[in-house]
Amino acid sequence: MSATSSPAAPVAATSLAPGIVAAAAFACADVLGKVVFRSGGDVLTLLSFRSVVGIACFAAWLRLGGRPAPFSPRERAIALGLGLLFAVTVYCVFEAINRMDVPTAILAYFVYPLITGLVAGVTGLERLGWRGVAAAIVAFLGLALMIGAHPGELAFVGVAFSFVGAVSRAAMLLISRALLAKSDARSITWYSLLSSTVVFVAISLATRTWHPPHTGVGWAALAAISVVTIIAILATFISTSRVGPFRTALVMNLEPLLTALGSALVLGDVVTPVQALGGAIMLAALVAFQLRR
Repeated sequence: MSATSSPAAPVAATSLAPGIVAAAAFACADVLGKVVFRSGGDVLTLLSFRSVVGIACFAAWLRLGGRPAPFSPRERAIALGLGLLFAVTVYCVFEAINRMDVPTAILAYFVYPLITGLVAGVTGLERLGWRGVAAAIVAFLGLALMIGAHPGELAFVGVAFSFVGAVSRAAMLLISRALLAKSDARSITWYSLLSSTVVFVAISLATRTWHPPHTGVGWAALAAISVVTIIAILATFISTSRVGPFRTALVMNLEPLLTALGSALVLGDVVTPVQALGGAIMLAALVAFQLRR
């Protein structure tokens, strides 16, 4: 998304509503994913089902809302390639959710804005400065505090999946900024969803993987996650058009907090006071890192 928005400009609270809806919808998807896994579903089945439903809904939205300008062959090839990275990202995030508690998995994944900013600073895409470096260090220390204070045995493989997902997400953002900065975000999303859906369905067919939930609750969660994901994507587009990508990115920092609350209410996940402190430090530093611009 290439639009810019000054952080200093006044914004009505109602204008932030789509961003809040997007963050809440993504948080719901995180929690619902865990419900699917607890009911016997697996990651590949969830993503294949969600992707097919999601791309159908997105195509309907494009048709109703007006088709974007056609992509050049170069733009199309780059966007399809981004879909491969998107497939890696979502697979790693949900694999992390499958292997560990949801709040830790999502907070570990949310290092992606820091990775994006640090790499952009090193490569000259944007100016970093000492404030950005300091905020990044504090954020990583907050994450380390949360992980270190995790009660019981922590699935470090799950943390690794979150980090890989974060790196893949950062790569998507950097490539989009460098090569598709002036391209229509709707078309980027369409082609990315298209190639990622083909990947998930093809792997499912090739490996004959179809492990749906064993309970009615699990099936309801699988259907719901397909709907809330497309709501999150559309709300993100609306938020970006209203308040710009900068404020939208800031509001999206609500996702880890809302995920923790939803996990506590729906899944019974417990966050210790020290973990909560580490998470708060990380999120505050993440906001400071983004505000440095």
